[in-house]
Amino acid sequence: MSYISLSDTDKREMLERAGAASPEDFFQGIPEDFRLGRTLDVPDGLTEPELLVFMENLASKSDYGRCLSFLGAGAYRHVIPTVVETLSSRGEFLTPYTPYQPEVSQGTLQVIFEYQTLICQLTGMDIANASLYDGASAAAEAVLMASRVNGRPKILLPRSLHPHYRRVIETYTRNTDLELLEAGYGDDGRLDLRDLESKIDDRTTAVLIQSPNYFGVVEDLEAVSGLAHARKALTVAVAAEAVSLGLLEAPGRLGADIAAGEGQSFGLPLGFGGPYLGFLGCSRDFLRQLPGRLAGMTDDAEGRRGFVLTLSTREQHIRREKATSNICTNQAWCALRAAIFLETMGHDGLRELAAQNIHKARYALETLSAIPGVGPRFSGRAFNEFVLRLPKSWEAVDKGLRSRNILAGVGLEKDFPELKDCLLVNVTEAHSRADIDRLASSLREVLR
Repeated sequence: MSYISLSDTDKREMLERAGAASPEDFFQGIPEDFRLGRTLDVPDGLTEPELLVFMENLASKSDYGRCLSFLGAGAYRHVIPTVVETLSSRGEFLTPYTPYQPEVSQGTLQVIFEYQTLICQLTGMDIANASLYDGASAAAEAVLMASRVNGRPKILLPRSLHPHYRRVIETYTRNTDLELLEAGYGDDGRLDLRDLESKIDDRTTAVLIQSPNYFGVVEDLEAVSGLAHARKALTVAVAAEAVSLGLLEAPGRLGADIAAGEGQSFGLPLGFGGPYLGFLGCSRDFLRQLPGRLAGMTDDAEGRRGFVLTLSTREQHIRREKATSNICTNQAWCALRAAIFLETMGHDGLRELAAQNIHKARYALETLSAIPGVGPRFSGRAFNEFVLRLPKSWEAVDKGLRSRNILAGVGLEKDFPELKDCLLVNVTEAHSRADIDRLASSLREVLR
């Protein structure tokens, strides 16, 4: 497929074939009152050398590359092996479109199949689809899937769910009969099981639980699943930090019926917010309700191994009223990078990566908590994120640290008014001991 712009000759031939004198003829059906009536106020295009100079000048104004960042909250900076960039940049992977024709798409289909297998191994689920947009939409799709399976009107969401995930779920369910209820959290930062139990009833279709949750605290998935299953409700486990699956027990082995989350940590750079990929797996019993697509392995007429799109339940492929979702892409290239990353790390490598995250976050928590007036807000076990309580307003602290080229974390008051002057800090293997010590010494100065 060529991406070269149309020439004047191409445009003239297209107009002649369409029987039009100019492109404006195609818009005659639009009333004059709705037309702009002038050219767009945009600058002229640049040549390639001019564009490179422009971008270099623009980049020189930013402190992004020199800034020490401890931001997390659903988007995490991890070390990406060079092989991920090298292999995923090959033309065979960059140019293919959707693998509708298996006879010419074996490579793409095999990658999707391998990705699905890896997600099943990590989540402990029987099946996984060919990825989704991102973690938030995967969580929303999981909620809709649970409602189709169980047919009840009530969904329980934890207060400690990522705020962006909550908003996407609210958007997805706004024009449905589903009712969203909230369960609070305790002093340890985990879901309040008593509050949860009091709100689960025979109308509850599913309980959604994020672990590690938005505060970085590891939840008791097994206990939550037990409470949900006692009332014949499903458990939807969500992971915004996928690296945690390298060390924590798989959600499927702790009773989760559906597992969803964000796979950005598997070989994708932060990229100022995307593109990322969402993963979704479930029990084999829910196969027909799994949104998106499923690649399968089979034998061809000559007995050779081959790969095909086994299931496509999105509305592009079947009647809208029978479709499970209207998603129209599966972020295939992002899923490819995730598959390469996971195959490169292997079981032991991913486990070691997760362990480094825990150890460095623990060192950071202890070092920062030694500063007078600073301490952990929650007592629960954390993975690579934790909440600090500050003795000063977060706005003042943030301003002081930014002047030192440090982004210390995410202030929580906007989304959680009860957590005023609390800070969510993220530490991964990409942070050195010197980075953490620099944050601690700078915070100490700012708080004086």
